[in-house]
Amino acid sequence: MSSSPNLHVSNDIKEGVYTPCDIGSNMILSPPGYWERYHSAGDPELQPVLALLSLSLSMYLVTVLRNLLSIPAVSAVSPLHTPMYFFLSNLCWADVGFTSAMVPKMMVDIQSHSSVISHAGCLTQMSFLVLFACIEGMILTVMAYDCFVAICRPLHYPVIVNPHLCVFFVLVSFFLSLLDSQLHSWIVLQFTIIKNVEISHFVCDPSQLLKLACSDSVINSIFIYFHSTMFAFLPISGILWSYYKIVPSILRISSSDGKYKAFATCGSHLAVVC
Repeated sequence: MSSSPNLHVSNDIKEGVYTPCDIGSNMILSPPGYWERYHSAGDPELQPVLALLSLSLSMYLVTVLRNLLSIPAVSAVSPLHTPMYFFLSNLCWADVGFTSAMVPKMMVDIQSHSSVISHAGCLTQMSFLVLFACIEGMILTVMAYDCFVAICRPLHYPVIVNPHLCVFFVLVSFFLSLLDSQLHSWIVLQFTIIKNVEISHFVCDPSQLLKLACSDSVINSIFIYFHSTMFAFLPISGILWSYYKIVPSILRISSSDGKYKAFATCGSHLAVVC
């Protein structure tokens, strides 16, 4: 897929008369001409599309069921009532929300051979995508800190990572992510989009929409860099810093059994981060 938006004006609009600032209500998500290839149900190329639809549906159901089953399992089993599993259950909620904001619409588009989305629908999808993506990133950072305290400060772990701090971390992650999501929506609402815009992306990605902005491109660039710093660079830096401290602490452990337990503590978190 192309990394930049490809704008196509419908036949009843004269090309060159309108600008990206003109009012519009619909957007088309996908590369140019993608859906037009599947008009006919007898098209031999339709079979791979149906296979893709089945695969997407299966993976989506597995992802949602796995996460929804993990949450009550953590609540029901008393040995799992630890900060790490508390953060993991919240990560499951965020993963369900992030996947549900993207995959169902994509599957409907594949099944209906149409990828039109309303302006309001696009903003709603973008808001939820940003919200849950930011929550996931911030909770993964908090989980890295939890691993750091558990391995590098084991004697002080119950005092430092107490239930109040865990709830505080989750609430801060949610409200900061909500702030970022609403900030995205506010920036996008500062401009309007031409009718029947075709965006070369299968979701309403903020970076794609910001390229259609009417406002000063310098302001948009500043916003993109600020967003990348706050919700990409800082979480990644926090995770790297935690493991920069964790790895030497593990290597200093003399017993192999102790090293194994330490690696097991952060192994699942590392797998999710990777």
